[in-house]
Amino acid sequence: MKRTLLLLPLAAALAVPPAYASDADEINALKQQLQALDQKIRVLERQRQLDDEVAATKAKDAPRVSLGERGLNISSADTNFSFQLHGLLQVDNRTFFRDGENRGNDGFLLRRARPIFQGTLYRDFDFMFVPDFGGSSVQIFDAYLNYRYEPWLQLRAGKFKSPVGLEYLQSDPVTHFTERSLVTALVPGRDVGFQIWGDAFKGRLSYAAGVFNGAGDARNGGSSDFEDHREFAGRVFTQPFKTSDNEWIKGIGFGLGGSWGNVSSNSTGLPNGNGYSTDGAQRFFSYNNGVVASGDRWRLSPQAYYFAGPFSLLAEYAISRQEIQAGAQKADLEHRAWEVSAGWVLTGEDASFTGVTPKNPFNLHDGHWGAFQLVARYAELDIDNDAFPIFANPASSATAAQAWAVGLNWFLNKNLRASASFNRTTFTGGKAGAVSGQPEEALFTRVQLSF
Repeated sequence: MKRTLLLLPLAAALAVPPAYASDADEINALKQQLQALDQKIRVLERQRQLDDEVAATKAKDAPRVSLGERGLNISSADTNFSFQLHGLLQVDNRTFFRDGENRGNDGFLLRRARPIFQGTLYRDFDFMFVPDFGGSSVQIFDAYLNYRYEPWLQLRAGKFKSPVGLEYLQSDPVTHFTERSLVTALVPGRDVGFQIWGDAFKGRLSYAAGVFNGAGDARNGGSSDFEDHREFAGRVFTQPFKTSDNEWIKGIGFGLGGSWGNVSSNSTGLPNGNGYSTDGAQRFFSYNNGVVASGDRWRLSPQAYYFAGPFSLLAEYAISRQEIQAGAQKADLEHRAWEVSAGWVLTGEDASFTGVTPKNPFNLHDGHWGAFQLVARYAELDIDNDAFPIFANPASSATAAQAWAVGLNWFLNKNLRASASFNRTTFTGGKAGAVSGQPEEALFTRVQLSF
């Protein structure tokens, strides 16, 4: 089109009647110039087409880079190779209200500080590596490789969360409260092993079955194992109405998790820290020195949740049964716990198992405040009475704990969250002078960055 417009004046000049032309030679010269100019224009147009094709090919093959609320994402043009950098930072404050020798310590806490590296290789192989710099030592929390044949058939190998507890499997940045409930104290933590898992029927059914080194209650396993026994763990969870158009039933989910293993006279088979702690990390039950896990161990955890609009409800029950030994004395102890937690998003956003996304992220210039969620929880943990007095001291350890909490979560945007909750724990058993000698009352606050 451009070439045609350029040639029009010259064509008009050649169309001038002969009476106005200087002579035939001049006209022929102009024709030759016109043909030469037309040829140059054709060459330039072809060169431009070639340049456009080269630029399109380069753009098609170039890596894709994006930076946003989901962190840094880099992928190949065909997306068969990708890398993501995420992070989690949680800064807490704990304030205890009751006076006493064994009250908790007020103070600030770097609860979690985790760079999260994950990605995909050759389309079907995923990996994740998560160290944690929070607390008093550096730990490796997740380090695994995952093969995706199909969404319903995947194989994971490395260190990751054991598939037993519902609340424990919920991601750290989106739990209702700053600390998980007493029921999570009876399920295993992260462990090294192999797991077959997947989501079938458009996510309506999820399953996981794996073999692990084995870890005590609420304990993260090490990078290696020092005994021959293994632990089997699995979970089945269904969301039968997940694809329904009915908002009142599509958020129903329920399932069952469990594990079985055997421990040979090993203290690491006992709970984390050889006992159980309150929401404020105070030990209210401890095994006596010399007690070890020795024999069969199994766990069972029926679980359910319900999400409908701004409402959320999560319930879980857990049984942890372990054979223990102290010298010649043996016992088969069965501890039980349960919890119910509920939430309501005051600003109307939908609640989900993966958190709350504000409709209007915090921006004072526009008068937006983000999303607010009111939460409440009640939980109990009951210690087997046969633990006393041979395996645990009744003067310092409680036979049961009952905890309730209320809180407010403020989601400024998808990445920033502030939380505050009041937690109160009472005890059955124990005596004055011990943690269990008086109720624990504490205010927990948190500022969180997650991307």
